[in-house]
Amino acid sequence: MSGPEAVADCMFCGIVAGDVPATIVRETPRLIAFRDIDPQAPTHVLLVPRAHHASVAELAGADPDVLAELVREAAAVAADEGHSAYRLVFNTGAEAGQSVFHVHGHVLAGRPLAWPPG
Repeated sequence: MSGPEAVADCMFCGIVAGDVPATIVRETPRLIAFRDIDPQAPTHVLLVPRAHHASVAELAGADPDVLAELVREAAAVAADEGHSAYRLVFNTGAEAGQSVFHVHGHVLAGRPLAWPPG
């Protein structure tokens, strides 16, 4: 299931609802940002729309304004953490590393990030 309704077995919908604990670093009426539980860099924050959309492509089609807000908020998270350089990553599909099928952007910063990513 996708779309704006919360999905019962979605961990990120649970975080948005306040039923699953998370270390929240930033919130807007349409987004929530929280620390990743398995950080891959000194700063590793996830930005999640409050409405459930399975992938970034789905979000872009359904609500491009929220996607644009997510990108702006990623820059704000990096700045709040003291970083002018950061990486914003969206994984789409299991083979690309997506493990929670509620769109989320990873803000990574605080160490040199190699290219290509692994």
